[in-house]
Amino acid sequence: MNILQLGKFYPIRGGVEKVMYDLMLGLSEAGTRCDMLCASTEDYPAGTISLNPHAKLIIAPTQIKLAATMLAPAMITILRKIAKEYDIIHIHHPDPMATLALFLSGYKGKVILHWHSDILKQKNLLKIYKPLQSWLIKRANLIVGTTPVYVQESPFLKHVQDKIDYIPIGVLPIEADQEQVNIIRERYQGKKLIFSLGRLVEYKGYEYLIRAAQELDNTYHIVIGGKGPLMESLSQLIIDLGVQDRVTLLGFVSDEEVSNYFQAADAFCLSSILKTEAFAIVQIEAMSCAKPIVSAHIPGSGVTWVNQDQVSGLVVPNSDPQALAEALKKLFTDISLYDNLAKGSRQRFNQNFTRASMVDKCLQLYKNI
Repeated sequence: MNILQLGKFYPIRGGVEKVMYDLMLGLSEAGTRCDMLCASTEDYPAGTISLNPHAKLIIAPTQIKLAATMLAPAMITILRKIAKEYDIIHIHHPDPMATLALFLSGYKGKVILHWHSDILKQKNLLKIYKPLQSWLIKRANLIVGTTPVYVQESPFLKHVQDKIDYIPIGVLPIEADQEQVNIIRERYQGKKLIFSLGRLVEYKGYEYLIRAAQELDNTYHIVIGGKGPLMESLSQLIIDLGVQDRVTLLGFVSDEEVSNYFQAADAFCLSSILKTEAFAIVQIEAMSCAKPIVSAHIPGSGVTWVNQDQVSGLVVPNSDPQALAEALKKLFTDISLYDNLAKGSRQRFNQNFTRASMVDKCLQLYKNI
């Protein structure tokens, strides 16, 4: 089979493009030809990169960024030239540019639509894009989500449940530098270290995690990695609440440093509050390190399917600082609970969220269509 992953950006900065890239690598390393066509971002040069004998990365130049999407008209031209080479085009949603390219490509083969999330924030974009989105839903031979919950609950997919399946996201286990892990542990010596990671934006709910620190004593320390538009306001909130001894905003954290923080932490907290958080890859990265997860319940999202309450962690009510704090205290005052959830976290990762299992499920679906 010849497969094309279509959509999103390079370099990889978000979860969708990470899934695309990992599928390309995993499938090609298993002997299936799998290429990826995407738009450039951060002024990365356009062009084609050969990754191995069965995979190449094709990067179309971006002309302008608008409404959180890349406008790369060259993607249309490229896809029209190469579409006939592929048995299956695996398109990743939401990405209006990729959908337009597929629409204009003249491609007649099989299409898998990977529905990572609904368009929730960009209301004006959705008004313009909705006819094209409806075409894509109808055109797809199969629609897959990252969890069964999200695709069952999406209002856009209610009428096509007969062609719905899911492929849980899978990653390689986190590999940390033990020397650097020890340095982090020494920095927070004697503390119960809680790690969180993500862009500092509203839907991540960091306000509630910071407020939860008011309910914790100074034997707890919350470290939040990531940058974003709320850096200044969240920094001020930490000062206003007087929790500087219990919360640290790390700012940008490199991939290498992220791995070390995952391993050094005692637990991981996902405080996200909106359905924009459809899966949260950070949860499974923490699970690969056998860390218990504390997350908030988000109706219609797959987050709680990933972190199962009392199995891999604890799930608490949404937007509730006290509930977050109580869950964290429960983890560290009940040693038996902590040990069981740590073990359950790693087991759930091994059973559901490895890159190999994601690639295997994907290959199985390709063969079926």
